[in-house]
Order: sequence, then structure tokens, then C-alpha cells
Amino acid sequence: MIYGYIRVSTDHQTTENQRFEIKKFCEKQELVIDCWIEETISATKDLNKRKLGRLIKRIQKDDLIIASELSRLGRNLLQIMSILHHCMNIGARIWTIKDNYRLGSDITSKVLAFAFGLSAEIERNLISQRTKEALARVKAEGKRVGRPQGSRNVYKLEGRERYIVQKLADGDNKKAIARRLHVHRDTLARFIDERGLDTDIDVTVD
Repeated sequence: MIYGYIRVSTDHQTTENQRFEIKKFCEKQELVIDCWIEETISATKDLNKRKLGRLIKRIQKDDLIIASELSRLGRNLLQIMSILHHCMNIGARIWTIKDNYRLGSDITSKVLAFAFGLSAEIERNLISQRTKEALARVKAEGKRVGRPQGSRNVYKLEGRERYIVQKLADGDNKKAIARRLHVHRDTLARFIDERGLDTDIDVTVD
């Protein structure tokens, strides 16, 4: 199967330019799109909530996804690498037009897959280290790290520091994170502020 993937961030943007680019590219390559995946959604949204996420779950060996550019896939390097690495593992392909990127089964793709995995591990280690540094800084400043007295909701967040930092790095907003953790967003905001977890660790490409 050959999929044409189109994504815009807002209703004010048009999908026609991306569709035109993909069609023109396919004509030159003598390819035919079997299925168009089109969505209007920010790449900051969790991948599982996007049509692309559902596509990635069902894609099979030798399937091909064609997009106008890599930034259509995700908002940061780690998210894009995760998508490419998954497709690489199952033998699916991703081609982009503006970047002239080709993910396939050749040696270059295998080298890239190794780089993706290494970069992802480095990113996870950096997040872990920053979390530890943030906690150490809070302790050094004499702020309470344990359970705040009389606060059952804040207690729910104890031990979830790494999860919160990761979700902030993925671009999730505090309201969405609070909903998943079953606390009020003000409680989460206070917890993040008290723990010094609101670090600028994401790289936006959208």
C-alpha cells in the first residue's frame, strides 16, 4: 500500500499545497496513492490521538508513506525518530519530498536506524539527568520534596516527576497531563513549580 500523508496545524491552513506536491512527485516516480491520510491537528498532540498514529499501528512490510516533509510527521526530533524507527523495524518505508528523505531497507537506512536509537537513548538520559538536577536544586533551596501535608492530590503526583518532564518535552499541555494524572491542572502547575520541573527541553519543528 502507498499512503499519502497530509497534515496541517490549523483550519486556516490549506492541505491543497501538500496534496499537489505529493501528486506531482508520484507522477514523476510513476506511483499511485492507494489511500490518503489527511488531518488538521497540531503535531503537539499525542501520536495515538492522530490519524498518523493509527496508520503507524497498521502499516505493514513494504508499505510506503509519502509526505511533503519530515516536519509533517512530528514536532520534535525524538517523536520523528520514534516513527521512523518503528517503520524501519517492520520494513515499511517513508519518503519525504522537500527533504528528499528515503527510509527503506538499504545500508543508509540501517545506519540511520542505529543513529535514531542512540539519539533516543541520549534524549532519555538527558531528561532523566535534568529531572535529578531539578530535584537536587529544589532540595538545596530548602523546598519540600516529599508529600505536602494535607494535600492528597499533590501526593498522587509523587514519583511521577519523570513522566511529567517527558510529557512536557513531548509538547503536551499541562491541562492534558493533569487530566491523565487525575488531578486539577492548578495542582499540577503548583507541583511542577515546586519541583522545578518546567524545563525547556523540546525542539519544535512544526
